[in-house]
Amino acid sequence: MIEQGPIRPPSESKSLLLRLTRNCPWNRCLFCPVYKGNTFSRRSKEEIKAEIDQLSEIVNDIKNISRKLGFAGKITRTVISHIYPNKDYSTIYRHVSHWLYFGEGSVFLQDANSLIMAPEDLAEILNYLRQKIPEICRITSYARSRTLARRKPDQLVMLREAGLNRIHIGMESGYDPVLSFMEKGSTAEEHIKAGCLVREAGISLSEYVMPGLGGKRWWREHALATADALNQINPDFIRIRSLRVPKTAPLSEKIENGEIELLDDDGVVREIRLFIENLDGITSAVASDHIMNLLEEISGTLPDDKEKMLSVADRYLDLPEEERTIYKVGRWGGAYRSLDDLRDLELRGKIEQVIRQWNLETPGQVHEIIKEIADQYI
Repeated sequence: MIEQGPIRPPSESKSLLLRLTRNCPWNRCLFCPVYKGNTFSRRSKEEIKAEIDQLSEIVNDIKNISRKLGFAGKITRTVISHIYPNKDYSTIYRHVSHWLYFGEGSVFLQDANSLIMAPEDLAEILNYLRQKIPEICRITSYARSRTLARRKPDQLVMLREAGLNRIHIGMESGYDPVLSFMEKGSTAEEHIKAGCLVREAGISLSEYVMPGLGGKRWWREHALATADALNQINPDFIRIRSLRVPKTAPLSEKIENGEIELLDDDGVVREIRLFIENLDGITSAVASDHIMNLLEEISGTLPDDKEKMLSVADRYLDLPEEERTIYKVGRWGGAYRSLDDLRDLELRGKIEQVIRQWNLETPGQVHEIIKEIADQYI
């Protein structure tokens, strides 16, 4: 039975998943609900290699299916349509056929911190993986800054040479009081050291930041310190993940007892604007590639697209409150992807009708309803 963990980055949606460890070795971050209640464990090299062997066999089986259907080993829509509804093929077969169909050759290593493995063991796994499945072009993984900060430069170079192409780090904040309050388990200094080590090793780096994490108390310091940390790292990607707090996250209790007061959507946009305004001297690509972000359009490559990204935030904040409400309902309802969608009069009319109905049924509760809809994406 091939294991798969619960999550992967949105940018790895077409990646083959390989689970090296189970759950998260830290698992204390207040804002994260994912691994709570689950114990971290390491998988042995032998267990992982056995799964790689199984995946290799499945790849060959799917290619043989293609040949029998007359497609010479190429994974076409017809091959996918043959596999997906057929109960004789497991979920893993569907996953691997999906991977082969898109042909990007990317593998994502699960779960939360694969780099906790001994570097020599991880390098052995990476080499074995590429040997057994030659279609692989790229290998990526999550990692914690504290783990990376303890690695030697030559260890990371070894991993890059073994095939590790990209590391995703959840920085969340570069402001120590926020990191401490949220029990992140890493300091700003460790974030900077880890990010620089990854870059110096020649491994592509994605840093995730979390607007809203400082709440009303620390929003400004959170934005400025996070920008400063990233300016020192110059990662390949800065990925925006605005804070949303499900009831299953420990942070929800602190919100209820008043230990932290969160920003509303407009406040988060102001914070993002301040953050981007203070990114300086770097060439990172900024991506707002998640539905939890109100303004997907805040994306581009620094420094050339900085003014464009700021103008998106300004355009939103300059809207009358009624217009911002319509946009939020459209965005969180899945109808809008950009501010230009406000010009669609037919769609706008439907959203206005929904808002009128809410006001009739639950007067004065529109913004609470909008928040409930947005929280469903967590």
